[in-house]
Amino acid sequence: MFFSPRRLLMGAATLALLATSAQAFDTRARAAFVVDYTTGTVLLAKNADQSLPPASMSKLMTLYIAFEAIRDGRLSLDEKLPVSSHAMSYGGSTMFLDTTDRVKVSDLLRGVIVLSGNDACAVLAEALSPDGTEKGFARFMTQRAQQLGMTGSTFKNASGWPAQGHVMSMRDLSLLAMRIIEDFPEHYAMFSERRFEFDGRAPGNVRNRNPLLALDIGADGLKTGHTQEAGYGLVGSAQNGDRRVIFAITGLGSERARAEESEAIVNWAFRQFAERTIVTQDKAVAEADIWMGSQEKVGLVSEKDISLLLPTLSANSLDAEVVYTGPIQAPVEAGQKLAELIIRPEGLPETRVPLVAETSVAAGGFLDRMMMVSKVLLKRLQDGPPTDPQEAS
Repeated sequence: MFFSPRRLLMGAATLALLATSAQAFDTRARAAFVVDYTTGTVLLAKNADQSLPPASMSKLMTLYIAFEAIRDGRLSLDEKLPVSSHAMSYGGSTMFLDTTDRVKVSDLLRGVIVLSGNDACAVLAEALSPDGTEKGFARFMTQRAQQLGMTGSTFKNASGWPAQGHVMSMRDLSLLAMRIIEDFPEHYAMFSERRFEFDGRAPGNVRNRNPLLALDIGADGLKTGHTQEAGYGLVGSAQNGDRRVIFAITGLGSERARAEESEAIVNWAFRQFAERTIVTQDKAVAEADIWMGSQEKVGLVSEKDISLLLPTLSANSLDAEVVYTGPIQAPVEAGQKLAELIIRPEGLPETRVPLVAETSVAAGGFLDRMMMVSKVLLKRLQDGPPTDPQEAS
């Protein structure tokens, strides 16, 4: 990658990189958040921090807490849990559980993921609740979500059943999806299962509602949601080669609109963006001025290759800036952090990369220091007296 630095005040330099602006996706969703999991690049954010009714998409939080309990040994996949009258009372999408049942945790997890069972959520909630109730579990869900950085989420139940104040943001849902994929890869395969038949009880409710799973576009999760208030939504993820895209959308008007919008988002994210190496490790991208050193400049390098997700249809303009406070007093050690490279792709978040000294620069000897002082004095004489009244004061 070729860099052409132009020196600015206080040791800043602008650089030219190869890229162009991102073409925003015009989504029909009321709120949406799309992120490239591999690079962490946010590709789309529309009302992403607005707390909205999440419907069954909030079941992902119940699943996360259940996965944590399994990991910590507080719950096991083969363990059988009782069904309370409260859990049995749920309507909507269910596993048709009753109080005579004792259900394996592995079946309950699939009942939540594939069948979107409200009753299955309540069974897990009561088993893991600090006080044995679903309300107590909901309070714990909210607390745990805050600890995970999900600041726009408040839970009133374990399933997303309509309740005043039960809300999540699309950014929070995407963050939760990323945490599930990253923290519990051993359980993630369940999200791509298309069918689950539990005891032959609900022949009309055996299919996963995620419309992307059957499209052969790399989709492997995670959860749909629908209520009258929330509309139709989906937390989705798809993988293509080394890249994974995660998104959350809500507020669509129909199942068909949800399916079409989800597929369009996945295709847009994979086709319109590609990962590119912008900075190569140990290759100088600029130079910093040195004061009173054995040499006047030192190269600035990154300690690792830097790759960014950029639009595939690239032009030749992307502003970047190397910023440091200088000149830098010698001595300087190789690898010492001296500057920061700020890359600003239009339409995408900026990226900041630490830059370090390429080589060591010793403090200058007497002759080096005298030469430096002489050059500064000579330049001031050549520039003449200041003309700005403020500079003369």
